[in-house]
Amino acid sequence: MKRVALFILVALFAISPAVAQEKTKILLIGKDRDHPYATHEYMTDCALLAACLRQTPGVETAVSNGWPKNPDTFKDVKAIVLYTRNGGNVLFDPFAKEQAELLLKNGVGLTAIHWSTGAEGQVGEQWLDALGGWFSTKFSKLSTTTTKLKQVDPKHPICRGWSEYDLRDEFYLELKFKEKATPILQVELNKKVHTVAWTYERPDSKGGRSFGCVLGHFHANFGEKPFRQALVNGILWTAHRDVPEMGAPVAITAKDLELPAKK
Repeated sequence: MKRVALFILVALFAISPAVAQEKTKILLIGKDRDHPYATHEYMTDCALLAACLRQTPGVETAVSNGWPKNPDTFKDVKAIVLYTRNGGNVLFDPFAKEQAELLLKNGVGLTAIHWSTGAEGQVGEQWLDALGGWFSTKFSKLSTTTTKLKQVDPKHPICRGWSEYDLRDEFYLELKFKEKATPILQVELNKKVHTVAWTYERPDSKGGRSFGCVLGHFHANFGEKPFRQALVNGILWTAHRDVPEMGAPVAITAKDLELPAKK
């Protein structure tokens, strides 16, 4: 009898880490390239980020070209990542709107990368309420240059594991922000400070967190560890996952960076 009890105890101890490990499903939504080669490589870079996210124990990922047509894709999703054209128009397109609003209301995390921080037309204000920041060609500006990426709050989980560095990117400037949006990363251009990444805790949801980052024009930037780490840390933060003090693991291989042939 004692041997049986001991066996059960040992078995429970052996499987307890797996049982206790929280499962977190993250959905990344991209689209086919719409810019010159090696820029706006949505699908390749969504797959790369998915590979990085899966290095955090318990994280599962799915990658979709466009808003998923199968509603089962959204089952148990804890966070959505948009790396596509005008994320606000994708999220609140009539086809996706009902599903998207339900996800946001239920506290699903939201990340928008580069052009996905944008929205045009009537959905703009709703996008601002969802993401906490809004890029639009009607009032924003673009600047492709190299400048230092500065951490506004080095203690924030998004800033863990990496230090400030020089980055060449197509920066979106002069965005609109909600009053309670929190700047996370900034750059200084033409003697003016611009917020290029921010967080927003949505008040009309069940603990919903949003993370916007205007960076990501060049595919080569995804090959930089601090760049990947900031994005992956941010995505995990929106999913209410703890970010390690040294930052999330984001190892990649040369194959992860390979691009499909030019068309």
